[in-house]
Amino acid sequence: MRNMLTNILLMVLASSLLLECSADAAAGEDTQVFHVAGKVLCQDCAQGWNEWVNGANPIKGSKVSVTCLDERSRVVQYASDLTDDAGDFDVTCNKYVNGKKLNPQNCFLRLVSSPDPVCNIATNFAGGKSGVNLHRPTVVYRDMVKYVLGSFYYTTPMCDEPDTTTPDDQDGDDDAAEQGNY
Repeated sequence: MRNMLTNILLMVLASSLLLECSADAAAGEDTQVFHVAGKVLCQDCAQGWNEWVNGANPIKGSKVSVTCLDERSRVVQYASDLTDDAGDFDVTCNKYVNGKKLNPQNCFLRLVSSPDPVCNIATNFAGGKSGVNLHRPTVVYRDMVKYVLGSFYYTTPMCDEPDTTTPDDQDGDDDAAEQGNY
């Protein structure tokens, strides 16, 4: 009798978990849009290490973009947003383009521009310069599907490392060694 009650209780528990999981998975199915959110900050390398790591300031009016591709790697959607006073952005993207469902994992976010006259060099901290692919939504609740990404950074021209590679460096030949330069 006790084993039978335990089995019934386990079956009820398992079925309730299954129903809850399927309801969570279907929560974002009805939405027509998804959101991509994050923050844009200015990081100044002229400060001390502690201020550099912890003292980034938000940039108001910085532009970020979300670009979505189809299964053949063609751009099918482009959306952008400007940051608010706190440096926060929230880009809204359509889930359906030309009647086809868009796969958010084929979308990426990148930094576009900074209105700050001093802090306007995009960095690749957190991938903002090259672009960050969307993976899993952070928020799936009722009619809201949201991908919350971390912070993205701009820096000053003084902090930017120049690209010192030349097209000749990619061949694998060491011209400086051949010329006798040390």
